[in-house]
Amino acid sequence: MNSAFAQTKRVSWSSRLKNSVVGVLAGVMLIAGMVWLLFWNEGRTIREARSLAEGADLVVSVDSASVDPSNEGRLIHVTGPVTTSAPLFDPIFGVRAEGIRLVRNVEMYQWKEEPISETVPKPGGGEETTTTYSYSKAWSDAPQDSSRFQVAAGHENPPMQIRGQRFQLSEAKLGAFDMDERILGRIGGEQPVALTREQLTAIGVAFGGRLASLAENGAYIGLNPTAPEIGDYRISYTVAPLGSMSVVAAQAGGALEPYPTTIGNEILLVERGAVPAAQMFAAAQAENAAWKWGLRATGLFFLFAGFIFVTAPLSVPADGVPLLGSLLRLSTGLAALVLTTMTGAVTVAVAWFSYRPLLAIGVVALGLAITAAMVGIGRLGRPKMVAASKR
Repeated sequence: MNSAFAQTKRVSWSSRLKNSVVGVLAGVMLIAGMVWLLFWNEGRTIREARSLAEGADLVVSVDSASVDPSNEGRLIHVTGPVTTSAPLFDPIFGVRAEGIRLVRNVEMYQWKEEPISETVPKPGGGEETTTTYSYSKAWSDAPQDSSRFQVAAGHENPPMQIRGQRFQLSEAKLGAFDMDERILGRIGGEQPVALTREQLTAIGVAFGGRLASLAENGAYIGLNPTAPEIGDYRISYTVAPLGSMSVVAAQAGGALEPYPTTIGNEILLVERGAVPAAQMFAAAQAENAAWKWGLRATGLFFLFAGFIFVTAPLSVPADGVPLLGSLLRLSTGLAALVLTTMTGAVTVAVAWFSYRPLLAIGVVALGLAITAAMVGIGRLGRPKMVAASKR
């Protein structure tokens, strides 16, 4: 059953103006933070690319069956089977599995509150915001605190007794080499764990003897999996299995550790299966590029939001006049977009001059040369056009 509750809040023109002025400070801080992020991201990208290029030139592939002391401190590429001396274990439910990481996934059926707000301008420059709070029953892996709901009555959730948890190996071996959590934590490829009847019984006992049944590779705590009730649970497990792994790292004694590059970064690459070193470095460079563009997009988005905050007070005073406020908001929005583009471009350019000055100067010189060439071509063509017009 779904339900909804609407709440309306009115804000006067003077309050909106005051709030927008306060928002200017938040906008300035947001702009400063995003300029820093864009600048830092360019440096991070360049340093990571240089480190990976350095590693690709230095790495040597070695046999995982034995540790060669002559490779001490070098960047090595190792492929081999992962082994461990002990299984993974969930102490609450007694579930065991062979692997690198065991993950307990827990969901509880509970009420969730979803607010949706709509703001409309009012005569005189004020605003009216109507927030509709809808309530629905859904599975969630995080507890929903019903005491904070706008309408708590009829939407009460019981406390979530058990939460999800990860059980990670602290050490394992890749052939003859030791690996710690820094490497093991990077290994993915988790697969579902099929629960046995004995494990299902243990889960029910841990829940105070509640009825437990198998459902979708996991345990269902409740009367009927097809008709869940508030407070029912779904519990499942995944495991990152053992198997063949490829690692690029520094050889430190008999262990694998992050390799320090000459510019202060670290190299530690981990892949499932037998993956050549060149392919691992290529994948790392592609990931670095993806992070670059992702952080650029994030920085530009919040930079635009910052300029929106800063320019907001310009449009609020005009909201008392019909259509004028909307036109000013459109104008300030376009101005914020232009300022975002200019600020972002200048920040990236300055970062390139700072981190890669020779390349940046070369790009600028090329741009100036192309511009000069286009101007020259235009001047050469102008006398011919004038002569033709005289004829």
